[in-house]
Amino acid sequence: MGRQIEELARFTAETGWDDIPTSVQQHAKLVVLDTLGVILAGTERPEVRALRDRLGGTAGSGATVYGRGWPTNDPRTAALLNGIAGRSIELCEGLRMVSGQAAAQVLPGLLAVGEACGRSGKDMMTAFVLGYDVAARLCGAFTPWPLAHQNGQACLLAAAAAGARLRGLDAPGISRAMRIGVTLVLTPSYTNVVAGATALNVAGGMSGFAAALAPELALAGFEAQTDAIEEALANLVGAGFNPDGLLDELGSTWHITLNYFRLYACCNPVHPALDALSEALAELRPTADQIDRIDIATYRFASVMRNPDPPNYFASKYSLPHAAAAMVVTGGAGHASLGDAALKDPVIAALRHRVHITEDPAMTALLPSSRPARVSVILTDGRQATRAVDSHRGDFNQPFAESEIRTKFRELAGEVLTQEGVSAVEASVDACEQWNSVGELPTLLRRYGRI
Repeated sequence: MGRQIEELARFTAETGWDDIPTSVQQHAKLVVLDTLGVILAGTERPEVRALRDRLGGTAGSGATVYGRGWPTNDPRTAALLNGIAGRSIELCEGLRMVSGQAAAQVLPGLLAVGEACGRSGKDMMTAFVLGYDVAARLCGAFTPWPLAHQNGQACLLAAAAAGARLRGLDAPGISRAMRIGVTLVLTPSYTNVVAGATALNVAGGMSGFAAALAPELALAGFEAQTDAIEEALANLVGAGFNPDGLLDELGSTWHITLNYFRLYACCNPVHPALDALSEALAELRPTADQIDRIDIATYRFASVMRNPDPPNYFASKYSLPHAAAAMVVTGGAGHASLGDAALKDPVIAALRHRVHITEDPAMTALLPSSRPARVSVILTDGRQATRAVDSHRGDFNQPFAESEIRTKFRELAGEVLTQEGVSAVEASVDACEQWNSVGELPTLLRRYGRI
């Protein structure tokens, strides 16, 4: 087995909460708050509610399934459902320099395992920060196939590591849980997003499932091949895996502090164009019928998200024409602006076809240090405005204020909690390292849940 993987497992097993700098601890709690809000709002999606109802017929016990009614189920199913919910509204945070959505794939399993096993908030938060670091490091060493989405791949192995840490496994046990987890790694495709295939979100939820299952398999005595991770990521589900830098600045650089947050409820690559569009609209203040066309130049990955007729809610999250048209009509691109109503709005639908997108190769060459876009809004009376950005708000050069992330949480959590409950849960997460048991969180959710 590779030395780097074993050292990463040892670091995960032996690092304690007090070894993590206070600033990192505080940021991690903000990531938990943000991810929790996304999960709670995601539970309201119709396919998530329907799956919760269907799986409830054979429910076990031990962990809470988040969403109205707050049923219990076995930890693996609870983690699966909560993970799917966290992926369903395209508002989860992610890794800045590499492709990956660590919190949405690591946290649901820890909440379920922590509740079922009576682990403390400090135990859960330690496993979360360490699992996030494993996710970032594996994603950085991993070269996925061009069409492969990051759901259920390298981050799934990190979720298994975090779950094993929370279950109290030692370094060899965490390594074995990760290597066992390789057999659960999935092959989701970016083609899903164009087709509106919400099956992609199941892949994200399966990381939570793996966080609960892989440690149990290790504890039961299951074995795995010694080079399972290297073989799988390099040859089976990926195009390469180079572990040389896997341990760089281990214990000094904490990757959870290098994340991005989202306020726009759509795929992250289109956010720079939306920022530039917002500035142009602020100058012109047009109505939709006054716009002759909107021209957008951006980098390649963002430029391919150009379908003007997304087939459903999920596909609309990956349509830059839809997000741009919705911003014109509704004044924003947050969760409320990019809901089902926007997809059915005839004014938005018509404007989508006047949004034209091209790739600028010079912009593509600037990745990943910059994610540029240039937007021109041309009106029917001849007036126009052009704005350009190097990267979107929320990136390193202009991070969101903490107050903006908290406002986002309050909006999302308010879909399933009373306003009193939103405040109570926010305050509880701010002090979550003091929880005697992770079960304190679902107790609050039940107390303040909307009927």
